Order: sequence, then C-alpha cells, then structure tokens
Amino acid sequence: MRSKPSRQKSIDFEAHGDQRGRTPPQRTSYLWQLVVLGLTLLFAIATYFFGLDSLQIPKNGDEFPYAHIARLTAESGHWLPLQSTLDNMRNTKPPMLFWQGILSTHWGQDWTLWQLRYPNVLYTLATALLVGLLGWKCSHRHVASGLLAALLWLAFFSTYRFGRPFLTNAGEVFWLFLPFFLLLYRGKTGFDSAWGVPLLIGLSTGIGLLYKSFALLLPVGLGLAFWYWRHRHFRPGEFLKRDMYKLILIALISLGVFALWFALDPDPQSIWNEFVVGENAGKFDPHGPSYLSKMLWGDGSIWVLATGYALNAGLLALVVFAAMAHALWRAIRLRDLSDDEKFLWWWVLILFLVFCLPSQRSSRYLLEAMPALAVLMALVWFRLSRWVLFATTLLCTLAIAVIGYLGWLLQYDVGQQIYSATDAVLLVIMLATLSLSLLMPKLLPWLTLPGVFAAYLTLTGFLSVFDGPLGRYSTKAQMQVAGQTVWVPYNFNAAFEQYRFLLPGAHIRGYRSDAGIPLHILRERYPLLIVQQPLNAADCHDCKILGERLELRGRQSDDEIRAMLRGDVARYLFLRERLIDNR
Repeated sequence: MRSKPSRQKSIDFEAHGDQRGRTPPQRTSYLWQLVVLGLTLLFAIATYFFGLDSLQIPKNGDEFPYAHIARLTAESGHWLPLQSTLDNMRNTKPPMLFWQGILSTHWGQDWTLWQLRYPNVLYTLATALLVGLLGWKCSHRHVASGLLAALLWLAFFSTYRFGRPFLTNAGEVFWLFLPFFLLLYRGKTGFDSAWGVPLLIGLSTGIGLLYKSFALLLPVGLGLAFWYWRHRHFRPGEFLKRDMYKLILIALISLGVFALWFALDPDPQSIWNEFVVGENAGKFDPHGPSYLSKMLWGDGSIWVLATGYALNAGLLALVVFAAMAHALWRAIRLRDLSDDEKFLWWWVLILFLVFCLPSQRSSRYLLEAMPALAVLMALVWFRLSRWVLFATTLLCTLAIAVIGYLGWLLQYDVGQQIYSATDAVLLVIMLATLSLSLLMPKLLPWLTLPGVFAAYLTLTGFLSVFDGPLGRYSTKAQMQVAGQTVWVPYNFNAAFEQYRFLLPGAHIRGYRSDAGIPLHILRERYPLLIVQQPLNAADCHDCKILGERLELRGRQSDDEIRAMLRGDVARYLFLRERLIDNR
C-alpha cells in the first residue's frame, strides 16, 4: 500500500510513532516533553556561557590574529584601515568581526576574552532561534520539534567550537542562513515577494559577506537560485520571468554592502592585494600537487570533505549518517519527503558541491548548512533506530568517563587538590544518568542531547585548572611587569596575544618558540621574558623568576597519549612557563 502524504509523515510528537511501530508519546505527556526539552535548552545555554573567558576553550588558532587586528584598530581610534604588525595579516578578513570586537570591548578599554566573545554566543543563540522556528514550521507547528531542532544545532561540536570564540563563523552563519530561513519560513509569500524579501535577503547576505568573504555569494546565490527555480516547478520560463531579477537584485545589494569596505578604506589597493588576490584567489592554488590530484587524494580531497557534515556534528556524527540514509531511503522507496525537507537537503548538497571546487577543502566551509541539517535531523529524530541513539549516548558516556579519569590521574600526578568535591559529585551524577538511559531505551531520545552538553561541560571543567592559580600568573607578578616590555613565546600567528590576558598592563612582544634557541641566548637577548620548558627540565638556579604557571601542550603523539592513560598525565599534558627577569 502506498504511504500517506508527507504531511502526515512529518515528525509529530503527539500522534506518530517510529518505523518499528512503537507506541508514540501520548497527548497527556506532551507538556512533560516540552518541560524536558526546555530544561535541556537552559542547560545548553549555560554550557555555552560556562568558561567563556577561558584561554583553553575549544577554538581555532585564528582567534588570536583576529584579536590582534581588532585591538590595534581600536587603538588607532579609526574604523579603517585595519591595523596589524603581522606581515600579510592585516586585511585577512573583512572588517565586520573587528568592528564587532571594537564595540564589545568599548574601543579596547575593556579588553577581556568575555567582552570579545559574548557577541558570538548571542549570534549562535540567535541562529538557534531561527533553527527552532524553522523546525516548528516544518513540523506543522509543533513546539517540541522546534526546541529539538534548536538543541541539535547547539549540540553540534562545530557550533560549540566555532560559535563561541572571537571568530567570523557565528556572525557569518547567522546572516547567511537568514535568507534561506526567510524563504522557507514564509513559504509561498516569501518566494512570491517582489521586493521586500529580496531586499532583506540582499542586506542579510551583504552583512554575511562582510564577516567572511564576497566569495560566499557563489554558494548562497546558487542555493537561492535553485530554491526559486524549484518553487517554479523547474519551469525555466516562469523562473526567468518572475525570479531572475530578484537574484540580480540580491547580488547587487549584497555586493554593494561588501563594497563599502573598499569605499570607506583609505587604502583599497591593499584590500585588493591582500584579501582578494592573496586570501581568496589563493584558495584555488593547489600548493604542491596538481589541482586534480589534490581533489581526489589526500587530506584535502573531496572524499574527506564528504565526511565534513559528520565531523562538524562531533558526537552526533552517527545521527547525521543515519538521517542522511533515512532521507535517501524515503526519497527512493517512499517518495514522501516534504517540500520543506527537499529544499533543505538541496541546500546541504549545493554547499558541499560548491566547496569541492577550491583546492583547500575543510569541514569548516560547510558550517552554513549545519542549521539546515539540524532541522532535518529534528524532523526524523524519533524515527531513527534506537541503536543510533544508544551508540551516541554511549560515546558521550565514554567521553565523560575518560575526561574524568584523566582529571583524577592529573590530580594524583600533580600531588594537590585541583578539582573540588563538587566537581566529582556532578561527574558521578552525569555518568549515572547517562548509564541509566543506556539501560532504559525509552529515555534515549530525551537524554542523548543532554549527554552531549554534559560532555562539553566536562571538557571545559577539566580544562578549568588553567583558569586557577596553576594556570595564571600571580597578582604580584602581574604588578611587577605592568608597563614593562615582556617577550613571550609563540609558534602560531599572533598567538602572543593571549599573554595580554595573562599579564594585563604589560607591553607584549613575541619571539618564535619553535626556533630552538637555547635558554642562555634568550636571556642575553631579552631583559624580561617568558620561557616554556618541559616539567622535568633542569631548574635555572641563577634566574630571577618573578612567576610561573602551567601551559597546556598543543599536541601529543600516540605514545604520549597512551602514557597519559597509564597515569603519567602532567608530564605530557603540561609545559612549565617561567617569567624571568634578566635586568
């Protein structure tokens, strides 16, 4: 018998079960479902703000170059041109993020990580609102579906990693997802709007381009064009007559907004050389092998990019694969995908195909489609096999257990209490709750996402040791170097910026720590400096040490990770930093 229309196949928390015929949630329990999802949302929001001012949160190394540019531009007292002391790292991105940082830090007067980062968290939460509204609309106005969609968006590791630090992604994703939200949320009214919606889409896209690059107009424009064409049932004549001018208008407005950078900057030629030619045209340079060989083989191939959506989802990777397989099966066998789902899946596919073209391919380039993927996953959440949710919850449980075990080993290795009893109690409660859900499959749909947020919270709590006395210089040391020039180690562009948060008031200058310069040479060159050494390095008996702290090592080898799991944590997890006065 042929299946019913897609309207009745959409996820309905009140009236539908899953493909195995299990009893669906009853109408009388619907309120409790909303309560559980609402509490999970509050837990998610608290997770996003917890540890926001930490130097150790999951992030990308670009945060410090961006902070460097924002700080120097704020100190100049002008919006433009952008300022930097780094070679070829001035017009590395359009100015929107830097203007945001200037405003949030009050022109650099309140220079803290919290002030730099909180606008991006607000952007991420605003995107969650759009995702939730779209999930509500696509599920025929079920509030629970909207809450679930918003939670899935926040549960993606890419959202947690790129949606909190001072990076372009939070603002870029919000403004470039907004056009697709407007069309799909308003439906026929949005698609048929002659001027209003296209004008809003053009402005939104332009602001998004000012966060990242004018090149993003290509995937966004292709996605919008396909959506308009599909809305006209693939009739080219009607599409050309009724929608082509809208796309031209959108392109002109968005590029006009982006062109304000050139118009307002007193040195537009530098923008052309550094950003257009260097930053964007360089994406097609294979940097070694031929373009075709790099496309088909290696860590930058299209096959690696094909796993990008799952990588962005992190602990929810299995759910992404399951949702894709479920959609493919329904499209081929049942043909009951709703129009809303088809629009969203096409955007996911179009973005992937476009970013197969540059020679540099990264899952980060697929972030603009992750909100759409969150909606699609929410629509099939209760149709997925319980084994998928079981495996996902088990991964969360194991991740929390491993982090807790490492914390216990670290505390034992250091020889002092660095985590409180409250931390241990909360860890036990989280593990017990997730273990209970593994034994009671009916709890899995409701506890899998809290398990993801609990894993993020555990990771941040584990790293919180660096925000306490072990990871900070004492107030006395900070006061001793206030107003002084301190030379600090770094091995990535502008990574020395982090020391402005560790030694507020000091004049920070950087030297390359990966150059292999012996300590006695460093001491001869720099009167006041910070050096990094292994924990088992010999003490410097003739050094005047003003202060010291522990720094997290960036990377560990497989052998070092195995040694950490056997109990030798501190040796391979930490470096010792010493603030040395040679004057």
